[in-house]
Amino acid sequence: MIVKPEEFAKSSFNFALFFANTAFEGVERLTVLNLTAARSMTEAGISNLNALIGVKDIQSFVELQKGMAAPSLEKGVEYSRNVIAIATEAKEKISKEVEVQVADTHAKVSGMVEKALAAAPAGSEVAVAAVKTAIKSANDAIDGLNKVAKQAAEVAEASVAAATEATIKAANVAAPKAAAKKAA
Repeated sequence: MIVKPEEFAKSSFNFALFFANTAFEGVERLTVLNLTAARSMTEAGISNLNALIGVKDIQSFVELQKGMAAPSLEKGVEYSRNVIAIATEAKEKISKEVEVQVADTHAKVSGMVEKALAAAPAGSEVAVAAVKTAIKSANDAIDGLNKVAKQAAEVAEASVAAATEATIKAANVAAPKAAAKKAA
């Protein structure tokens, strides 16, 4: 298998194109999400303002405020989940393509090294063994880094999910307490 430098360049160019398209797709989805959220917030704000204008007493004000808090919190949490989903999908797409590119490049480079080592002059067995050991060590290091990167991404995603759930619980506990204090 003869690998030409043009093949490496073409492969790199194609990956750069894939990365750019994936990034633009993510940005486009985030833009749509942000516009939708802005429209929803504006409509909710106008609706809430109209409702507040019609309030006649403190008890009605407290009840109205309780009714406004939960939907706003739910919309905020849903927005956060959508942002995380978009980012996660883009990351996974890119991660899979990186794995494919690394495997392909590794196979090409390994083939070139094997051919070069096979053509090594007699008496260079020690050098050939050293090169093969270095290649194996590099491959093991790359595998280890990939595992660590995946674990770090999983931990980050779990942390975000836990923080979101904690925020929802805290808001649900705080809302009734705040309403009770205002009523008193």
